[in-house]
Amino acid sequence: MSQGPSSPAAASPAAPSSAPAAAAPPRWLDEREQGVWRSYLEGTQRLWEHLDDVLAAQGDVPLHEYDVLVHLSEAPEGALRMSELARLLVHSRSRLTHAVGRMEARGLVERRACPDDGRGVLCAVTPEGLAALDRNAPAHVASVRAALVDLLEPGELDVLGAAMEKVAAHLRR
Repeated sequence: MSQGPSSPAAASPAAPSSAPAAAAPPRWLDEREQGVWRSYLEGTQRLWEHLDDVLAAQGDVPLHEYDVLVHLSEAPEGALRMSELARLLVHSRSRLTHAVGRMEARGLVERRACPDDGRGVLCAVTPEGLAALDRNAPAHVASVRAALVDLLEPGELDVLGAAMEKVAAHLRR
């Protein structure tokens, strides 16, 4: 099914730098493209909801906070500048500030001044945050494996990874 001007769901807005010229007509998605797009949206939304539900059953941290803990645990000395953490998580600084504030109140992370830049703020994982990560990681990894990795053939997994890296690299610019 071809999508026309009355169906804005046919395409997601492009990043401003890649927006077509105003005079050019939109390139509507054809039936195959529309099907892939909708499958991608439903699949990713259901996957994120499932992964969040698994962590909620653990009772410790929601998925977005788990992501914060993972990035911090992988960083040198368990700390990252808030701006770098926001970039890695693809969050606005405001959204990250609120999440980190909630996590800090529960003792999972702490903010401190950046030693090499008085204006910068570091977010560091605490021992309590590492313990929460350790408690939640087995269930999270098992759910990622069951809901995605083990469903795909090795070649499909490689194609998915390469495709999403291509999209991410394009949109990082």
